[in-house]
Amino acid sequence: MIRRIEDYGLIGNMLSAALVGKDGSIDWLCFPRFDSPACFAALLGTPENGRWRITPAGEGAKVSRRYLPDTAILETRFETPTGAATLTDFMPVGERDHTLDVIRIVTGVSGTVEMDMELILRFENGQAVPWVRRKDYGLSAVAGPHAVELHTDLPLEGRNMKTCARFSVMAGESIPLTLSYHASNERPHFVADRRELLARSAIWWREWVKRGSFEDMPDVWRQPVVRSLITLKMLIYSPTGAIVAAPTTSLPEKIGGTRNWDYRYCWLRDSALTLYALLNSGYRDEAEDWRQWLLRAVAGSPDQLQIMYGIAGERWLPEVEVPWLDGFERSSPVRIGNKAAGQVQIDVFGELIDTLHAARDAELQPHGEAWRLQKVLLRHLETAWRIPDSGIWEVRGPSRSFTHSRMMAWVAFDRAVVSVERYGLDGPVAKWRQMRQQIHDDICINGFDAGKNSFVQYYGGETLDASLLLMPQLGFLPPDDPRVVATIAAVERELVQHGLVRRYSTAETEDGIGLGEGAFLACSFWLADAYVLAGRNEDALQLFEHLLGLRNDLGLLAEEYDTVAGRLLGNFPQAFSHIGLINTAHNLVSVGGPAQQRAQKTAPSKPRKVSP
Repeated sequence: MIRRIEDYGLIGNMLSAALVGKDGSIDWLCFPRFDSPACFAALLGTPENGRWRITPAGEGAKVSRRYLPDTAILETRFETPTGAATLTDFMPVGERDHTLDVIRIVTGVSGTVEMDMELILRFENGQAVPWVRRKDYGLSAVAGPHAVELHTDLPLEGRNMKTCARFSVMAGESIPLTLSYHASNERPHFVADRRELLARSAIWWREWVKRGSFEDMPDVWRQPVVRSLITLKMLIYSPTGAIVAAPTTSLPEKIGGTRNWDYRYCWLRDSALTLYALLNSGYRDEAEDWRQWLLRAVAGSPDQLQIMYGIAGERWLPEVEVPWLDGFERSSPVRIGNKAAGQVQIDVFGELIDTLHAARDAELQPHGEAWRLQKVLLRHLETAWRIPDSGIWEVRGPSRSFTHSRMMAWVAFDRAVVSVERYGLDGPVAKWRQMRQQIHDDICINGFDAGKNSFVQYYGGETLDASLLLMPQLGFLPPDDPRVVATIAAVERELVQHGLVRRYSTAETEDGIGLGEGAFLACSFWLADAYVLAGRNEDALQLFEHLLGLRNDLGLLAEEYDTVAGRLLGNFPQAFSHIGLINTAHNLVSVGGPAQQRAQKTAPSKPRKVSP
């Protein structure tokens, strides 16, 4: 089996997504939504936990792959001693009825290639064997509420609870297969001509890319940025506008470790940076949908504001362990749900209000309820900002007075003051100015360690945290403030490993989880952004190019990177990492990029080109 995270590619249709390995095996797929139980779970177990593999018979095929330019259509090329063939994988998009299909087309390129197809359906996260029936179009499989139809002309053979086929494809020949999902109490939907769906999907993606703003982007960076935006688009749940952090659960942050989490939900901590990435790239519709999802998800009592929500705004995300899955490379446990949803994190108040402020400044659709919501949140935050919390990284150890959490409380009051001053909105601005100054003074006194000459992770501690790199970007202190300069230098000394940034030291922070994780890629992009704001453009460029080199052959990034083993770690592909790539690219090519916009509390807008 494929056992490196970077060996996978992603296909999706803004309802769900699948991971496809270099060997032509779909090892992860959840139907009908991102957060539904998987019907292919070999990624976290064995082939017996479900997969759909189409690959040349025998061993030794040479494999290469690519996305069709400016699309989410994956093409894998197999070269064998007898010929060459391609496997084209995609999920149709732009169809009116929101069908859930996975289409695979095997095409002969030269000679003749003998292929094997193996379909192992295991619903309910890799353990429920369905009832399978032969049909004139292929087969039908049902397990409880779930049903799929396999449409193929191949001769199928049932073998040990698997469906298999061996076939040959000659040059110029094309063999399509479709796996279609429907609720078991509903009738199967019509499957259109697969080649026509391929052509329509390619047109849809390319037209979507054309809506973007990349005129000022160097050619060498356009492709990584576009690929990151396409990936981000695939992680949007179109019925609600939500953006999942990743389409996977429990891919480990350390091989063999227990840092395995379910990321198929939406984090408020990502919200402002997501908005800036979308708006600076020209995707206002997606930014507006994201803002509207945020407003619906957080509606309610401010003391119940959560750090994350489900893709339809669900709040109850209970965490359970799946005992029949051994985990990726035996990294257990495999978790479904995320207990961190119940944590207190004060930073989310500032993140939400910063996002809504940026949306207002960018002249997204006016929404009076958004301002009323912010005033209610600020009233609660007047006292809540002092509460020890779990911090941005969701530690499961003791609650602390995290410096970043307090800083985001400052952001909340700061953006409220700016909104009143800029737009004449109503509110107790004198009190907000007082709160803003009070929190600022508190952080400068208690969050800065004079002996270490650096801001620290939490009050009374001596450890560092990569979230401190956001200080100049948030406008808390200017980039040339000696304390900011010294903090960046401290991060470089203590958290940078082989050129990449760890979010904190797991050996020095009691996080209740265990030792060891990779470098956090979003934090590495934050360091590049901090360099840009500090005028260290050569350092920023060098780090950005290093980060680009960590993408897999398809341009995808996971959450973390193992700098010793030289491999990706964590859930994949990770929205936060790709958002960092997009924003840092804009920061490097424009005057007043996302980091400067956020620091100056100005609207995300079309970048201005830097003079040579």
